[in-house]
Parts: sequence; C-alpha cells; structure tokens
Amino acid sequence: MPSATTRRSAPQLAKTGGGQLLQFFLRGLIVIVPVALTLSIVYWAFEKVDGILRPFVPTRGMGLLLILVLVVSVGWFSSFFLIKRIYRLVDGWLERMPVINFIYASTRDFLEAFAGKKRRFTHAVLVNVLAEEVWLVGFLTDENLEEFKLGEKYVSVYVPQAYNVAGQLYLVKRDRVRPIDHLSSADVMKYAVSGGAVELVTASKPAAAV
Repeated sequence: MPSATTRRSAPQLAKTGGGQLLQFFLRGLIVIVPVALTLSIVYWAFEKVDGILRPFVPTRGMGLLLILVLVVSVGWFSSFFLIKRIYRLVDGWLERMPVINFIYASTRDFLEAFAGKKRRFTHAVLVNVLAEEVWLVGFLTDENLEEFKLGEKYVSVYVPQAYNVAGQLYLVKRDRVRPIDHLSSADVMKYAVSGGAVELVTASKPAAAV
C-alpha cells in the first residue's frame, strides 16, 4: 500500500513537471520570437527595397545592390562643390513650395537629426516634467530657444515612447534636466523604447552641456 508520503508527492511531482514544461516553453519563446521577428523584418525590408527595381532587374537581390550603389554614389557626388551648389538651389526651391515644403523639410531634418552633421539624439538626459520625483528618459535636442522667446534658461528635450515610433517634445528649464554621461545614447534609446526591458552597459562618454 502506498504511503502517505508517496500519495502526497505524486501531485507535487506532476505540478513540478508542468512548471518545468511551462518554463521550457517560455524560454523557447524568448529564443525563437526575437530571431523570427528580426528575420521577418529584414526579409520584409529586403523585399520592399529589392522590389523597387524588380520589374527592370529580374535577378533577385540585384535591385537592392543597385540601390545601395546609387545611394553611395549620390553621397559621393554630393561632396563636390558644384553639386553642393545645385543641391542648395533645389533645397531652397522645395522649401518654398506649399505643402511639399512640409513633407520635404520634415523628412530632411529627421534624417539629419539621426545621421547628418546636425545630429541631435546624441545627448541622453533625464528630464523632470510630470511630478517632482518622476523622471523621464529623453534626449537634449536644442539649447537655444530664442525663437520661442524663452531665453537661455530653457532647453528642448525629446522623450521617446516605449514600443512606439512616436514621442513627446518638452520645453523645460535647464535645472529640470540631468545629463546621462555614463551611458551611450544608443543604449539609452533602446532602454526607453523597450520600456526599460534591456540591460544597460555603463560606458564613459563626454557629458552633455545642460
């Protein structure tokens, strides 16, 4: 006859086995989902870009290669003095066109903020906006707000939203901003958009002037 200990241990063993299966399942999701999602996004981007020239270039992958070569070539030609002059003329012409100027200028300034000479998302900061003891993770984007007649006491801080491409711009006093000088801006951005789910690695970097 089974002992009381044996009768009690059977449900416990079943419960333990079910818990382990659940842990293995969740661990499998953690391994599979990021890889599958990354591959899906890369494949989608490849298909979209490569498909632009696919009607004219039937070889798979050649369209993407030609577009990359075109982009690099345009970047190289744009470094010449004459091309710079032509670009400034076209740039000024597009900025004076109604409706089109909004789309063109917004796209240009957005790309410049991330990759151009006017990069703005390089100084990560903590900003105090909502309450005295509540701090938001953001990026110092402008230290001269004379256009808004706020003077040197104010700066602009962009706060990205978690799991979203949107964000919020705040014009706040300098004393409500703390520079994050021990973390890279890329790591801070990943931390903000992931809702604080990523692990941060401390890295020495110059402090932002706030």
